[in-house]
Amino acid sequence: MAINRELTGYLEASLPGARIESQPLPMIPALELFLLNHDYPQSELSREAIKKLMDDPLYWVFCWASGQVLASFLFEHPEWVRAKRVLDFGCGSGVAGIAAAMAGAREVIACDTDPLALKAAQYNMQHNKVDLELTSDFFSIAGEIDLIIVADVLYDSANIAWLQRFIQRAKRVLIADSRVRDFDYPPYRLIDRREACTVPDLDESAEFRDVRIFMAD
Repeated sequence: MAINRELTGYLEASLPGARIESQPLPMIPALELFLLNHDYPQSELSREAIKKLMDDPLYWVFCWASGQVLASFLFEHPEWVRAKRVLDFGCGSGVAGIAAAMAGAREVIACDTDPLALKAAQYNMQHNKVDLELTSDFFSIAGEIDLIIVADVLYDSANIAWLQRFIQRAKRVLIADSRVRDFDYPPYRLIDRREACTVPDLDESAEFRDVRIFMAD
């Protein structure tokens, strides 16, 4: 498939021998994403490959645990997005935004500063037969936002500042996170908690499989 070949071309620049393949998500079999092949060798990477990954992380080749949990939550609770205008911030592969669209959102905007993530999100939305509006600039988005959805962007403490921007921009916010141990940022409050793993499985420690969903309104 041409999509697989194009995305694999981007991937191989950092991970020689890796490929992109379509994979259904364990928690949401109806949703498939183009991701790193699940049997990619786990042997030690070369020093050069590690440097490339550090300089340009390939977040879009994984469906991170928080993204899978948030997508699953939206499938189970479509009332959160039905007929709503939704913004998927830091969309990565586009999993949460795609789930919102599949669950009945009126419009979904997928935002990410990584052009390859937006390319992957575009291919993934086409593969799942939904439409997303793609943008790299949060501040250029005009009009009212009913809901902002965010998965696994708080790994960098600098991103905590976005929590306040979200509640200033949208009526409601949903955050899925497994990285911040003591999440205490009112008015955000815990509404759900689930265990999940990254796809393909990175064999992360138990603490990073413990995904919590917070909401603010």
